[in-house]
Amino acid sequence: DQEAEQLYSGIQSNNLGVKAESLKKLASLSQDITFAQEFINRNGFRQIFSIVEEGEEALGSAGSLPAGEILAHTLKAFMELMEHDFLSWETLSSAFIKKVVSYVNTSAVDASIQQLSLSILENMVPTSRHLFELVKAEVTLDCLLTHLQATDTQLQLKAMALLTALLAAVLGQSGVWGWRTSQSLFASQDMMEYLREKNIRQFIHKSIIHGSAAPGAEMSHHLYVLQAAGLGLCERRMRTPMDPYSQEQRELLQALRLAAFEADGEVLAGGPGPERRRSLCAQQFRKLGFTNNSNPAEDLCRVPPGLLALDTMVYFCRHTPDAYRRFVLENSSREDKHECPFARSSIQLTLILCELLHVGEPCSETAQDFYPMFFGQDHFFEELFCICIQLVNKTWKEMRATQEDFDKVLQVVREQISRTLSLKPTSLELFKSRVNALNYSEILRLRQTERLHQEETLALPVLELRERLKPELLELVRQQRLLHLCQGSLFRKISTRRRQDKLWYCRLSPNHKVLHYGDVEEGVSAPPIESLPEKIPVADMKMLLVGKECLHTREKSSGKQNKDVLELAFSIVYDVEEYCLHFIAPTRYEFCLWTDGQNLLLGREMSSERAQTDLEVLLSMELKLRLLDLENISIPDAPPPVPKPPSNLNFCYNFS
Repeated sequence: DQEAEQLYSGIQSNNLGVKAESLKKLASLSQDITFAQEFINRNGFRQIFSIVEEGEEALGSAGSLPAGEILAHTLKAFMELMEHDFLSWETLSSAFIKKVVSYVNTSAVDASIQQLSLSILENMVPTSRHLFELVKAEVTLDCLLTHLQATDTQLQLKAMALLTALLAAVLGQSGVWGWRTSQSLFASQDMMEYLREKNIRQFIHKSIIHGSAAPGAEMSHHLYVLQAAGLGLCERRMRTPMDPYSQEQRELLQALRLAAFEADGEVLAGGPGPERRRSLCAQQFRKLGFTNNSNPAEDLCRVPPGLLALDTMVYFCRHTPDAYRRFVLENSSREDKHECPFARSSIQLTLILCELLHVGEPCSETAQDFYPMFFGQDHFFEELFCICIQLVNKTWKEMRATQEDFDKVLQVVREQISRTLSLKPTSLELFKSRVNALNYSEILRLRQTERLHQEETLALPVLELRERLKPELLELVRQQRLLHLCQGSLFRKISTRRRQDKLWYCRLSPNHKVLHYGDVEEGVSAPPIESLPEKIPVADMKMLLVGKECLHTREKSSGKQNKDVLELAFSIVYDVEEYCLHFIAPTRYEFCLWTDGQNLLLGREMSSERAQTDLEVLLSMELKLRLLDLENISIPDAPPPVPKPPSNLNFCYNFS
């Protein structure tokens, strides 16, 4: 109370030294809400208004403090007092506002005063329509752009803050006067067009984003708002359905058709009757991928994406004509069920890009999620579409998709784009290389990895448990292989003429020391071991041959190899003379089990793909069973610390 009274008197003093020191102290103490309340109760605001309206000239210099610094302290105190919401911004006089604006528009003013003045105006803009219109009329965009290109980073930041506040207000996003209207969209379009003419995008891209220091959190937010305003220019077209009776829009559709088929000899310049022309047009629109080929305008009546989809298709057609014709003609030459529909894909892709880039959504007050590549391109949305529509065709071929897989392909494309955008590529060229590298197989691998992370099967303690379980479960797989050999399998003999007319059976003795085999009659499934006359001691077995290594996989007549036989053939080399017992497994599953079993008998590791698959299945099941009790409990990466041992071990329990 005493401090407020003393400072209130000090700022009214005719002694400039006392006045300057009081204002300096006021700027510091105004952050305290109790002091601020006491100072305002004494009508302190009126004195501050008076000092600001009089300006630098009336202050002169006071001792060690020049007039500019005194004024800066006054503006700082004003900002701090307004933070407490004791006074409405709408109560400010026109003279006060115009004086603050003059500090922004005048270059011969101290930078600290300009920064504070820009902050004051930025706070005014969202509070009311009246203040917004006043600031917009008084502060010129040219002046703001001059400050934005200053070397002083703080002045640059404050200028960007006021610019984005004006843009947000133009779009009606400040929350004071409601949702955006068509008039506000046109106004923002005019502002963005003016900024484009002044090459502000190039300056931001070169000097702010790729400057000596990375943009801070506050600047990142302003760049996000500027990006949202730029992308917001697509909203009007996105929310406008196609008018089937609009001559201009119908001409754009015809331009798409002509550009795709004019060099293909399918366009009729005149001559044939109207029925023939109508039939050919419908056929070509079907090849372009329109669902309603007789009236393609109906495909563009859905909003969103509305006319924005037509704009992107026309842009792709005109700016990359070779890629456009290649896309259309390549797919029109495929089977009907395998062709990737250009128009349908373009409409859905435009909608996906609008959703991922949040086109038409209100700006967040805290978001900092801007894309550096947005400021590196004039027609960002359209250029991004040109890259992504070619990605759709590439992914379609990788997935070997049919018409029924359309939604699945677009989901994968959405994921490819979303993952690449999250990497924040600095240019569209870098985006293109990264999104093309993220092919369908890579997406499947990432999904599998994320699923394992979600199930916590990749947590460090779980991986450690997995390694401990592996030897025990590997032994279980080994036992299963040897048990299968003991049960035996039925094989067919293949003659030189490839006639599969004779059957023979092979099985391992229960003590795993002898391999029994012999011919059997048709219909015998599991003959007793005593009925198999031939024997090979396991101790005499030398090696296992598979595939091309086997002699019985070659035909004597032609010398060619049968691919099916190659995949199922294996031989056991035994005895000193190195005789061979040749096998052709009935299935790939039997081949894996028998080759694994033979390797185990030879003292080697199991080498088939089935062995690894079976081990993974057992490990997965065992881990899930053991982790059932830990459901919804996060597993720490590191074990809890082991407590220190007690200071002495002199303790016992008295059982009596």
